[in-house]
Amino acid sequence: MDDLIRGAMESEYNNVGDLMGIDDAMMGEVSELLGRMNTAEKVKFFKKVSGKSSFSRGSRAEFEKFFKEVPDNVKTSLIKGDLRLADYSIYSIKPVNSKTIKLFETQDDKEVGLRNISNAKLPKNFVFLVSGIYVLAGLSLDINDKDRTKATDFKSLTLFPAVANAEFSLKANKKQIIPDGNIMRKFITDNNHTGNLGYFKLDNPRLIKDDELIEFTIELGTMFGVDPNTAVYVALDGTGTTP
Repeated sequence: MDDLIRGAMESEYNNVGDLMGIDDAMMGEVSELLGRMNTAEKVKFFKKVSGKSSFSRGSRAEFEKFFKEVPDNVKTSLIKGDLRLADYSIYSIKPVNSKTIKLFETQDDKEVGLRNISNAKLPKNFVFLVSGIYVLAGLSLDINDKDRTKATDFKSLTLFPAVANAEFSLKANKKQIIPDGNIMRKFITDNNHTGNLGYFKLDNPRLIKDDELIEFTIELGTMFGVDPNTAVYVALDGTGTTP
């Protein structure tokens, strides 16, 4: 316990009280350690526990609000400095060859230029906070050739009406992060010159753990006008744990 509390005091994170999971059962040990601290150390400790020592920004700040949901082994690694928080995006590219497109599937292998996770799950000890989502589409020179698909120039969904008028959903471990039937037109940001193309910021970010199946599904209403070489690019953007 002494090592964890000392580690928490030197931690780069706010909301350390949630990260440590301090509860009534731990208060005796915490009180004993506090009794051995000088005034400056006590002030530093309470600032860390209360989350008022500084202010994080963006998806990092959002991640810190979810410390209570982080698995215990990952919490301990964050406190000790074995893991840290880092900006990250989880992406996948798939052909638009049917009305239902599943961007992450259990048979998928990690491959640079196509996707950066395998089996539709995060690597061990990787916990990820989805803060926003990118969706773009493009025309591959040959959708059946991986190298040519990897070189696709992805653009706004405005150029792909059937995809733009589709619906999407996002699940983790069969639990809804974004419900079925959400409109793809949220990713049309062409006239928003202050943001990134194809980016939708979530007002309700959610945490995905390393043992959870990720499902991002696009449902088209029609295949009319869809070029057979059309590919779609999806990236879940946010903050994750890393060594």
